[in-house]
Amino acid sequence: MNLSKLYEKLLKEFGRQNWWPMIRGFRPKEWEVCLGAVLTQNTNWRNVERALENLKKKGVLSPQDIVETNTSTLQNLIRSSGFYKQKAERLKTLATFVLGFGDFKRFKREVKREELLKVKGIGFETADSILLYACGRPYFVIDAYTKRFVKSLGIKTKTDYESLQKLFEENLPKDLGVYKEFHALIVEWGKRRNIHDV
Repeated sequence: MNLSKLYEKLLKEFGRQNWWPMIRGFRPKEWEVCLGAVLTQNTNWRNVERALENLKKKGVLSPQDIVETNTSTLQNLIRSSGFYKQKAERLKTLATFVLGFGDFKRFKREVKREELLKVKGIGFETADSILLYACGRPYFVIDAYTKRFVKSLGIKTKTDYESLQKLFEENLPKDLGVYKEFHALIVEWGKRRNIHDV
């Protein structure tokens, strides 16, 4: 199976997606990725965008801001993302974890995947989104779109997260740009298609 050719095909069809981080004023800018990775759990991106805009309007732009914001205020700001009580708790836990590194640069440089996975509410997809898009680490993100993409190709493989991740990582060059862009292209493919063929 030639995933590189599939990547090129999607790139030609949809063009570069240039995901994350956007320019919204979060400090550091990569913190937006961490927020988005938690907020997008069990909801669609439009709802996350509203929550991120609310945080921006209220000046809740950094891990320190999250920690210092009253819990009920934070819940109201992210209400559009659903499960807002749980997510507010998760954001505070993640912000505290990040601040434990001293600063975000050190977090980006030193955080280990297994450490992130021990943070309450951080699973494989959330951890790998943070590692790939915020920390610049080569972990291919597997989400519902990726699972449907693989299924549509008729690839016979285990469908658990780690098996699918291994499939992509072993069949693509270990390249941050490719990992980011291919994941974003698969999401775009999933949004535009009825999950039939590529």
